[in-house]
Amino acid sequence: MPKNTVFKYLKYTRIVNLFFVFFLFLWFIQTTQAQENVIWNSQSHNSSESMPVGGGDIGLNLWVEKGEVYLYLSRSGTFDENNTLLKLGRIKLKFSSNPFEGKTFKQELVLKDGYAQINGSNIQIKVWVDVFNPVIYLDIKSNQKITTEASYESWRYEDRITKGKENNQNSYKWAPQGIVKTAKDEIAFKNNVVQFYHQNKAKTVFDVTVKQQGLEDRKAELFNPLKNLVFGGSMQGKNMIPAGNEDGTYLNTPFKSWKLKSKSPSQSQEITIALNTSKADIQNWEQELKAVKINSNQKSSIKWWNDYWQRSFVYIDSKDESANQSSKNYQLFRYMLGCNAFGKYPTKFNGGLFTYDPQLTDSTLKYTPDFRNWGGGTHTAQNQRLVYWPMLKSGDFEMMKPQFDFYLDLLKNAEIRTKAAWGHNGASFTEQLENFGLPNPAEYGWKRPSDFNKGMEYNAWLEYEWDTVLEFCMMILETERYAGTNIEKYIPLIESSLNFFKEHYTYLAKQRGAKALDANGHLVLYPGSAAETYKMAYNSNATIAALKTVLERLIQHPTL
Repeated sequence: MPKNTVFKYLKYTRIVNLFFVFFLFLWFIQTTQAQENVIWNSQSHNSSESMPVGGGDIGLNLWVEKGEVYLYLSRSGTFDENNTLLKLGRIKLKFSSNPFEGKTFKQELVLKDGYAQINGSNIQIKVWVDVFNPVIYLDIKSNQKITTEASYESWRYEDRITKGKENNQNSYKWAPQGIVKTAKDEIAFKNNVVQFYHQNKAKTVFDVTVKQQGLEDRKAELFNPLKNLVFGGSMQGKNMIPAGNEDGTYLNTPFKSWKLKSKSPSQSQEITIALNTSKADIQNWEQELKAVKINSNQKSSIKWWNDYWQRSFVYIDSKDESANQSSKNYQLFRYMLGCNAFGKYPTKFNGGLFTYDPQLTDSTLKYTPDFRNWGGGTHTAQNQRLVYWPMLKSGDFEMMKPQFDFYLDLLKNAEIRTKAAWGHNGASFTEQLENFGLPNPAEYGWKRPSDFNKGMEYNAWLEYEWDTVLEFCMMILETERYAGTNIEKYIPLIESSLNFFKEHYTYLAKQRGAKALDANGHLVLYPGSAAETYKMAYNSNATIAALKTVLERLIQHPTL
């Protein structure tokens, strides 16, 4: 065989082998995901047995109970006046005749394509979320004509006072200052549509916190994410018309429903829920809602999920079921993270977008589905880091952006509070941080000595704990190393967070004596904190390690 023919043959063989390996890889991924699908063959008893479904920045809890389909609606950034992360309501689907009376039942989370499907004796319901537009789709098909009733259910049809532990869902926690209310939503039929929204009142926990912490003279300069915030949406269905209201109770929570019903029985029905969150007056908010693109083509969302799964997966095929379960857990947890890939706010460690009725985890917590321990708009850095560090290894760099932007948006507020309290520069980020950059008011302390410094938290656990922001600074630097991400816009955040330590501990040293540095020319990090536990620390190893690591990486940045 001629030499050039041999080379051509070898080149062709190599291409064929590469194609074969690539084909096997794709087949392997699809097979793995199919094996990891969650499949239920019986209905759920309550919302604790719900299935997560979502996309973009929307999360749904989906379950079938007593022949009726339920969905809780959640979206990133829906903070009320008290900084509770409110759900957007509950949807209930009811059919006649009931397709779930027989023995046939299947509910499946189709991981590969990011949607869920429910099958009954003569019905198929596909539930999916558009990754790129805030729209939820409920596609119903039947082999016989059925009547569909879709109810929008709300427990916020009237003002509701929150007491005791229930205030753990908001920023007041155990120290409410007077009566705390969850204000009612506005819900109404608009022609053949159910429209619902929550509009924050003029006074919010932001105003209370600013006054508490002595910053009223700087208030106009502070970033306020709660002011003028409106969030909600609309439910509509083809050939569906209003069918009245109904009162009811789910578990211990009273609700009111607004119902749409099929004009006439049919074999198919599409219901959509469009969402909108913005800082606007109601007229503009409604115009924005009407402009939300409703397109029942699922292709782009499926492609996004397919690409997502190709970035990272864990597959274990073992005789040890616990090993197999760890593989499945990885895929399912990553699915829930993917549902907030484009969130305005980071995925919260305390349930993300998928919390449910609290009494089903603790029978003493007979509160509404809005409840979650450790708050809604409160950011607990030591917990949040655990959600975001693994994304570096899974290649989910874009999903880290909401967490990084959270700090970047608060940079100016953190610098203002530093200047107001101590007169020096640098961003002081505390451990339990509100989504407007100030310490949580309950953790800051209402019962404080009159001469206690305004910049300090009067709190045995959290005082002097400034260094947790540096973990997120390091994550930002690591995305540049891992993926070549352009991090220029975050450099001021990193520099200001580092600069605070130089400025603040120089400031404290000068209050104690003539010299700002020790005999070796080093900062004296006293008093400090080693995590939350060890107080009045002298040169805490945790803080030194953070400063050293971030500084060494920062000076390697090409623009410095």
